[in-house]
Amino acid sequence: MKIVFCGTPMFAVASLEELACAGFHIQVVVTQPDRPQGRGMEQAASPVKQAALKLQLPVAQPEKIKKNDDFRQQLTELAPDAIIVVGYGRIIPPWMLELPRYGNINVHASLLPKYRGAAPIQWAIAQGETVTGVTTMRIDEGLDTGDILLQRQMEIRSEDTAVTLAPKLAKLGADLLLATLHGLEHGNIVPVPQNDSQATLAPILTKEDAAIDFQRPATEIHNRLRGFQPWPGAYTRFRQKNLKIVHATPSPKTGLAPAELHVDGEHLYVGCGLATTLQLLQVQPEGKKPMSAREFIIGYKPAANDLS
Repeated sequence: MKIVFCGTPMFAVASLEELACAGFHIQVVVTQPDRPQGRGMEQAASPVKQAALKLQLPVAQPEKIKKNDDFRQQLTELAPDAIIVVGYGRIIPPWMLELPRYGNINVHASLLPKYRGAAPIQWAIAQGETVTGVTTMRIDEGLDTGDILLQRQMEIRSEDTAVTLAPKLAKLGADLLLATLHGLEHGNIVPVPQNDSQATLAPILTKEDAAIDFQRPATEIHNRLRGFQPWPGAYTRFRQKNLKIVHATPSPKTGLAPAELHVDGEHLYVGCGLATTLQLLQVQPEGKKPMSAREFIIGYKPAANDLS
């Protein structure tokens, strides 16, 4: 089967490597152009480009694809059987959707129609889900609205964050992609339309999502902290400066008002909504390195009303 692979982030690397290992003919790997990264803002290749070069696969990095005659001609001449899209970061134009006989197949990190959008892993954790999974679907012109091909579930463990869950879902998605392509090749997959009435959204994360609202219950705040790793994280205001919450856990302690700090020996607590409490285990004051609650208590001597 002739394949064009479109992807950019680390999540897509497992799928690319599985396809190459399984012997599919990957005609070209399409990924985002190199971008400046790091403190030095030097040009850096995407994880997918780095993987493609190691696999000695040809790489294309068009700046745009919707109205790009050269890119359209390149893919038309390749005449792929399928176009695989995993976190590419571009809307697939109609001409690409119509090109391959098996369609444009997406590996999406949720059990569609739940968590359509750019950040399904993060929002599934933030919303307190205990089960998630991956879906292969045939892309249409909507936002993650195409027909479902195959799905597999995975447990979200209580200690999981977006950082730990993503690679597990990437591997599951790679395995599911192979099963999907083999199934399409043998004609034993029946596409299933999504039930739009059950759809939920997982929009791209913003800095504003990191701001902690202590009117929320402690468990909800904790889930958002787990989900929003490594970015945008979770922060509050301490003495008119940002205070990042690095690690925390719900506590059985009661009696604190929302946003009220309480020091108990070397332990630090903050009141949350519905009479719940969050224990702060590690924090990072603005301009400082992360520190334990004990170090923070000794260095800053927090008072009950220091959060705002």
